[in-house]
Amino acid sequence: MSRFPDLTWEIQRAPAGAKVAAFFDVDRTLLAGFSAAAFLRKQVLDGGVGLRELGRGLTSALQFELDQTSFPTFVREMSSGWVGRSRRELREVGETVFRDALAKDIYPEARALVNAHVERGHTVAIVSSATRFQTEPLARELGIEHVLCTELEFRKGRFTGEIDFACFGPGKAEAATRLADELDLELGQSFFYTDSLDDLPLLDIVGHPRPLNPDRALAALAAERAWPARTFQSRGRPGVAPILRSALAAGSVLPSLAAGVSVLALNRDLSEAKNLSLGAWGDFGTALAGLSIGIEGEEHLWSSRPAVFLFNHQSALDGLIVAKLVRRDVVGIAKDELRRHPFWGPVFALAGTVFIDRGNRAKAIEALAPAVEALHKGVSIAIAPEGTRSTTARLGPFKKGAFHIAMQAGVPIVPIVLRNAHDALPKGAWFVRPSEIEVVVHPPISTSDWTRDDLDRRIEEIHALYQATLRG
Repeated sequence: MSRFPDLTWEIQRAPAGAKVAAFFDVDRTLLAGFSAAAFLRKQVLDGGVGLRELGRGLTSALQFELDQTSFPTFVREMSSGWVGRSRRELREVGETVFRDALAKDIYPEARALVNAHVERGHTVAIVSSATRFQTEPLARELGIEHVLCTELEFRKGRFTGEIDFACFGPGKAEAATRLADELDLELGQSFFYTDSLDDLPLLDIVGHPRPLNPDRALAALAAERAWPARTFQSRGRPGVAPILRSALAAGSVLPSLAAGVSVLALNRDLSEAKNLSLGAWGDFGTALAGLSIGIEGEEHLWSSRPAVFLFNHQSALDGLIVAKLVRRDVVGIAKDELRRHPFWGPVFALAGTVFIDRGNRAKAIEALAPAVEALHKGVSIAIAPEGTRSTTARLGPFKKGAFHIAMQAGVPIVPIVLRNAHDALPKGAWFVRPSEIEVVVHPPISTSDWTRDDLDRRIEEIHALYQATLRG
C-alpha cells in the first residue's frame, strides 16, 4: 500500500505505462526551500565569493524575485564563484551540497509522489531552473531518470560564467515538449508538479497541473481553475509544535532514568533498573516525538535471545525506536566520541553501552570483547551495521563488527528494518516531525555454521535482505 494514499490515489488510477509523464520542479516542490541558497553558502564557505560578490548575488536574487532582472542575469550572478571550474569539480560540489544541506530537505510526500509514478511505469523527469549540478544528485536519490534543467556553458572543459539553455518559464515547456517528442509522451495525460506561477507555460500543456506548496499567485490561479493544490508541513521552517515536540522527546530520558533509579534504590537490582529505564524511554520518547510505529514480525524480537539485533541507521531517533522494540536485557554499541559527551556519555555508560574507537582498528577489535562477554551472560546487543547515519533514506554498506560479534558469541542475528525513520529526523535536521514508522523484524539468522571465509557472502546476503525490505 502506498504512503500518503490521499496524495497518490489519482496516480494509481491513471493510465499505466511510459507514455504518461510526471514532471517535477525542484525548489519548494521536491525540496523545502531553495537549492541556490545552499550553493551560495558553499561558495562563501569555500572562499570563492567575497563580500562584494556576495552582496551582488543577494541583490540579484532580490531583483529577480521582484521581476527587476532576467533569469540569465540572476544565474550569472549566483554562479560567479564557479567560473573556471571543470565539470568534475562542479559535480563534486553538487554532491557535497546535496549530502550536507539538501538531502534532509526532501519532502517525504514528494518522495511518495515520485514513487507512485515510478510504480505505474510513468516517465518521471525533473524540470527545473536549477543547474545540472544541483539537480542530478537529487534525481539519483529519488530514482528519477530524466533531468531537464538550466545548462551552463563550458569551453575547453571550464565554466565560462554564461548559460547555454535557460530552463525557466517558457524554457521548461520547451524542454518538456522536446522530451515528449523524443519519447512519444502524451502530455494530455501527464502531470506537472510545481510551486510557482512562473511555470504556467508548462502547467498549461499538461493534462494534470498539480500545484505543490504554491506561491500566492499560483494558489489564486489554482483556486480559479479548480486545480488541486497541496501544501506540505513536513520540512522547512518548523512551527511551535515541532519545536515543543523535539524538546519533550529529548527530555523523555530524564523521567525514564528517574524511574530506573527509583527501582535501583528500592530493590538494589541494577538489571531491572536498566530494563525499566530502557522500556520507559522507548515508550515516552516515541509518544512525545509523535511517532506511530507499526511492527511486522514482532514475535522475532523475543524468539531467540540473547541475539545481535541489527538496525539500519536513518535517523537520530533510531536508538529511541529500537529501545521501544527490544525493551530489556539489551546494550548498545556506540562510537567512542559519545563517551565524552557531558550528558549522554555517563547515561550510556551506566546503561552498559560498549564504546568503540572507530579510528583505531586494533582498539576497535579489542573493544568488541565486552560485547561478546555480554552476550555470553545473556544480554543482547543492538547495533547499526552501517556504523553511521545515512544522509538519505538509502542503505549504506555494512561494516563487519556486528557479524564478528555474533560469530564469536555463537548467537543469532535478528535483522530489524526501519522504514521512514528518515522522515522524522534526518541527519542534519534539528526538529522532529510526526511520522509513521514501519518496522519489519525478520526471523533470527543462525551464525552457528558461519566461518571467516564465507563472512563476506553472509553479510552481502543480509544487506540484500535489507535492500529488498526497504523497497517494500
